[in-house]
Amino acid sequence: MGAISNLNFEAGIIGLAAGQAMAWGFRSGERGTHTSRTMMLDELSHLLETVPGDVSREQYAEAVMDYNCLGKRTAATRKLSLQRLTELYALEPQVILFRVLRDLWGRNETSRPLLALLLALARDPLLRTTATAVIRTPYGHEFARQSMKDALTAAVGDRLNEATLDKVVRNSSSSWTQSGHFHGRGRKTRQKVEATPAATAFALLLGFAVGRRGRLLFETPWAAVLDANPDELIDMAVDAKRLGLLDLKQSGSMIDVSFPILLTDKERELIHGAHRQAG
Repeated sequence: MGAISNLNFEAGIIGLAAGQAMAWGFRSGERGTHTSRTMMLDELSHLLETVPGDVSREQYAEAVMDYNCLGKRTAATRKLSLQRLTELYALEPQVILFRVLRDLWGRNETSRPLLALLLALARDPLLRTTATAVIRTPYGHEFARQSMKDALTAAVGDRLNEATLDKVVRNSSSSWTQSGHFHGRGRKTRQKVEATPAATAFALLLGFAVGRRGRLLFETPWAAVLDANPDELIDMAVDAKRLGLLDLKQSGSMIDVSFPILLTDKERELIHGAHRQAG
C-alpha cells in the first residue's frame, strides 16, 4: 500500500491562504461533487480530446453545450455535466493544477486515470475523506464499504442523510475503480495501481504546493495514492526528470525537487509564498 496509512490531506490545504488555494485549484468546504457524480473520467477524456491545447474556459463550455461532445440528450444534462466537470477539474487555464494536468495529459495516456484522480482529490473534500479507507485496504482484499461510510460520517457528522451518504460511497467507489485502485462491479477488490513518471510528478507537485519539501514530498497523502513507497517514488521521479517533468538533485540522504518546466516564474513565486506561510 501507499507510504502512509492516514491520509490527512486537509492539514496542508488549510495552511494555504485563500487566494493561494484558489490560484492552485484546491477546494475545501462541506460539499463535494461525489454526492451526485463520480470523477467522470470518460467525460473528461472526451472533452480534452475534443478541445486540445491551451484554450479558454469558454471554449470548453462551447464544446459541451453547443457541440455536445459528451453526447448528452438534453441541454439540461449538458449543463449539469459541464457544471460537475468544472467543480472537479476547474477547466480554467488560469488554475495552475488544471493547466499542469492539461500539459501532462498528452504525455502518457496510461497516466490519465491517476492524474484525474489526483486533481479530483484536490477539488472534492468528500472524495478526499474516502481515501484512507481505500489506501488501507490490502491488495487483493475485498473492499469494506462500511469503512468508507464510517470515514464520511466522522467527517461530515449529520450534514448528510443516510441516502446521500450511501450515494457518496457508491460514487466514490466508482471513482476509485476508474482510477484503477478497485476492480469489480458489485464487489470491489483492491488492486495496486502502477505509478508513472507523469502521475508521480503531479503528486509531488501537489505536495510541493502545500509546503512539503525534500524527502517529505514522497510521504504526502498525494504520494500515497500512487501505491508506492518513498524509495520507489524517488526512482520514478528520476524517470520523470529524464522526461523533463521535474528537476531532482540528490546528495546522500538529501533530496531536492523543483519544477522549472511545469511551472512559470509567477507560479513558482506563488508556491514559495505558500511555503513561507506554512512555515
